[in-house]
Amino acid sequence: MNSQSKPRRVLIADDHAPTRADVRRALDGHERFEVCAETADAAGAVQAAVRKRPDVCLLDVKMPGSGLSATWEISARLPETKIVMLTVSGEDTDLFAALRAGADGYLLKTMNFARLPEALDDVCSGDAAMPPALVARVLKRFRTREPRWRQPLNGGVTERLTSREWQILELLSQSRSTAEIATSLVITTSAVRAHITAIVRKLGVPGRAAAIDLFRGRSDT
Repeated sequence: MNSQSKPRRVLIADDHAPTRADVRRALDGHERFEVCAETADAAGAVQAAVRKRPDVCLLDVKMPGSGLSATWEISARLPETKIVMLTVSGEDTDLFAALRAGADGYLLKTMNFARLPEALDDVCSGDAAMPPALVARVLKRFRTREPRWRQPLNGGVTERLTSREWQILELLSQSRSTAEIATSLVITTSAVRAHITAIVRKLGVPGRAAAIDLFRGRSDT
């Protein structure tokens, strides 16, 4: 048997026994996978992973002891093992916490389990296993937090505003104070003032009021 045809070994960790049974049935019908261990909590998942060294760990986020804690521990001890969360939670807090912990995929229990082998194959091949709606949210978060450069409001200016500067300019146009903007963006008031100074300089206007007028004029067009 060559390396490609060798079944990939899967650990299932979920405190809901019927779910474990459903997952096992979905995987047992495919020669590409074999279930090497089952457990009902995070501690058991870590112990079984270290002992069995599976190719894939399928972990429930909300199981006793926390699937997120198990993900941190397993990813640290077994960096070659792929970790996929299988959960009822579509909340951003759980999704992003799982990705930060080292998860390679995030699947919802509402999925058709007949598609589970294909999803795990994708993960083992280096792709992400995630519903399109969640992928869109990850991309949105990434784009929001990355300092992207955008076209200036004033066509005669060559410098561009960062995403954070655009955020601050938009809040200024809503008559928000420096302190209110700092609280909203979780930064210091000094940082807000520094961004405003940069905005004014880049737009080539005399002050924040002119920058706001320029922004409002563009937004109304």
